[in-house]
Amino acid sequence: WMGRADQTTKVKGMFVHPSQVAEIIKRHNEIHKARLVVNQRNGSDFMTLACELNISDITSLTNLTEKILTTIQAVCKLKGEVEYLELGSLPNDGKVIEDIRKYE
Repeated sequence: WMGRADQTTKVKGMFVHPSQVAEIIKRHNEIHKARLVVNQRNGSDFMTLACELNISDITSLTNLTEKILTTIQAVCKLKGEVEYLELGSLPNDGKVIEDIRKYE
């Protein structure tokens, strides 16, 4: 057994909690469902908010992306990335934070 029993994850020395992801979703009505995916790039942690959107007009995605990035930084105190997925792409398994970093 390694790790935590809950979904709280440490990213760049800061704890990120599922309630913070819920707060980000709550602030943006356009987000239908989201999952925070934590990974490593060049030995450094990074996080991506994978979002399913409930909007059909995707012309304003740049503006929405900036707003979501600002909210991620305000709520989590960390910078992140945003990825948009098709509706129904995220599994319905209850995970809000998914840590896919490889530890060797």
